[in-house]
Amino acid sequence: MNHPRSGFAAPPQGGAACGLAQPAPRRLLGKASLVLGIFKLRIAVLIMVTALGGMAIVPGGAPGFVPTLALALSVLLASAAAGAFNQFVEADSDRLMKRTRGRAFASGALAANGAWLAAIVALGIAAVAAAALLVNGVSAGFVAAGALTYAGLYTLGLKRRTAWNIVVGGLAGSFAVLAGAAAVNPQIGALGWSLALVLFLWTPPHFWSLAIANSAEYEAAGVPMLPVVVGVPRAARIVHANAGLLVAASLLPLAFGAGWVYAAGALLGGAHFLRKTQALARAPERKTALAAFFASMVQLSVLLAAVVIDAALR
Repeated sequence: MNHPRSGFAAPPQGGAACGLAQPAPRRLLGKASLVLGIFKLRIAVLIMVTALGGMAIVPGGAPGFVPTLALALSVLLASAAAGAFNQFVEADSDRLMKRTRGRAFASGALAANGAWLAAIVALGIAAVAAAALLVNGVSAGFVAAGALTYAGLYTLGLKRRTAWNIVVGGLAGSFAVLAGAAAVNPQIGALGWSLALVLFLWTPPHFWSLAIANSAEYEAAGVPMLPVVVGVPRAARIVHANAGLLVAASLLPLAFGAGWVYAAGALLGGAHFLRKTQALARAPERKTALAAFFASMVQLSVLLAAVVIDAALR
């Protein structure tokens, strides 16, 4: 039963009488953790870091402390709003999957009502407005495009209609890179566009690896992710091929002025990811799929660290 005002699930009856009621600070921490969980903050932080990578790769340096902070927070909050909207809309289907059934809206711990929807939309609008006021209009446009791509095009439009859903949804990460690049120079150069291409190509093999690991759940929920549509063995081969394309594209910034540190990061992180996707293609199972998924995170982290170090040396 939900609390009539807060939307939080009520505690079990008789808990206080039995001496089992949690202390107030612990209850508050639990509620805060519950609310924060709907915003997919780990993904939002990753998107924010890609935006800072886009800022770092553009010659000319950061635009100053206030615009840099505003850009970072705008991307973080816009991504968080898009993630919360995704959980709000998909509460019913999330209940069908073991991986997602514990999410706050899916479990009923938070009521998926109009107040939450209004708050989520308001957060996204505030994030874009902050970028427009404190950075520039072009950067704000890319912040908005990233959030709308994930919340609208991916969540509402494509996720339940086509296996290409995450390919188009991957534009959200690319728009974050472009938002960062535009914060330095609204006339985005080749380095900014080439890093945006890398993020676009990174998303499919990253997410498809996770989808292979959880293909049975996606099939049960009726979500046409790639391994559900084409089968796990073929999906694994596609992941490996896409990883090769990603690594090749990650070398493209070298043609436009990226330095040796960037080259080292692209090659080291890319080689690690390719080894794991090759193992997945040879033995398409949950263990190798999860290994490829985590390797994609390593690849992107190493690449973005190399972007920042390379820019500092430059």
